[in-house]
Amino acid sequence: RKIKEAIPNAVFTTDIIVGFPNETDEQFDETMSLYREVGFDTAFTFIYSPREGTPAAKMKDNVPMEVKKERLQRLNTLVNTLAIEKNNRYKGQIVEVLVDGESKNNPEVLAGYTRTNKLVNFVASKSLIGQLVKVKVTEAKTWSLNGELVEEPIEVE
Repeated sequence: RKIKEAIPNAVFTTDIIVGFPNETDEQFDETMSLYREVGFDTAFTFIYSPREGTPAAKMKDNVPMEVKKERLQRLNTLVNTLAIEKNNRYKGQIVEVLVDGESKNNPEVLAGYTRTNKLVNFVASKSLIGQLVKVKVTEAKTWSLNGELVEEPIEVE
């Protein structure tokens, strides 16, 4: 809360493993509740699997795979719902984007990242790769934003 008060545009992401040995329904519900309370922008989610050399690898993996999959599905539904809500707030805004390169899905589209690490896709000249540009966000998706170039490269001092 203190960070959000001090930096209103702060973005929070996390990694979550579901189905850790001995994870109870109550503990999983606490994870879901904490995710909502913090208001993460997104999360990288995984099903637990033992890693050699870790204390958990010595524990009995007593959470059935079907339970792990169901928990992951529930968590991903929450993650996706909150991600699109957060991304929708960018619609209509002009954001600075560091142009990274071509979009992975379409070589005619450029892709880059905002200061808050949001992926933005937009049509522009490949000569802008490596430059900082301004883009107006026209569409929000779960994992990315689409936009239109509104200003050529910004001088970085």
